[in-house]
Amino acid sequence: MTVDMDRNVVLRGEAELVERAGRLFLAREEFACAATDLNTWALPGFRERLVAERRRIRPRPPSYKLHNPAALADEESERHLVEMARAGTRVRICATPLPHETIIVDRRVAILAGPPEAGVREYTVVRSPSVVKGVVSLFWATWETAIELADYRRDRPPALTDESRRILRLLAGGLKDEAAARQLGMSLRTYRRRVAEILTLLDAGSRFQAGLRAHELGLIG
Repeated sequence: MTVDMDRNVVLRGEAELVERAGRLFLAREEFACAATDLNTWALPGFRERLVAERRRIRPRPPSYKLHNPAALADEESERHLVEMARAGTRVRICATPLPHETIIVDRRVAILAGPPEAGVREYTVVRSPSVVKGVVSLFWATWETAIELADYRRDRPPALTDESRRILRLLAGGLKDEAAARQLGMSLRTYRRRVAEILTLLDAGSRFQAGLRAHELGLIG
């Protein structure tokens, strides 16, 4: 079953959304999304499959993400946004409260997500040109008042976990990777992966730069 192209429909749950409207997420001209945070999908693997499919589209359409500061509330979410921005997505942070999630595809389709009720979320797929135009206008009006992710993060310390702070202290202390991994009870591979993730959050190209940045932000003494 496919979404009727001539009317708006309400779909219940992510499985029905993916089954009936999943193809609508593949923008050819422009993809825009506004959401409070990144906790918008519970369906395993769909976000990853969607990203992989988008990357195969050539030329790749411009992508815009608009979030509230809540999207930077934890280390994993902040790192995801930073990596997304590095990959070419424009990301901005705004103080204006945003709905759970609004997706606009090619300025022709809007997908409006409601809050979960009894564990199920409703999605309204809008194709009415006048309604889509209004959603697009609201998105760009909010976008213009928002701050680029890099500017928003510039003087703010990232939301590091206690483990990440311990790793930073070990790096600052000059401990070799093998000894640091052993002290933290993790494999050498995991330790080096975690160090790379911390460097991403600190916008550092090297461990030395990460140390300087950590001192600047007061993350280590």
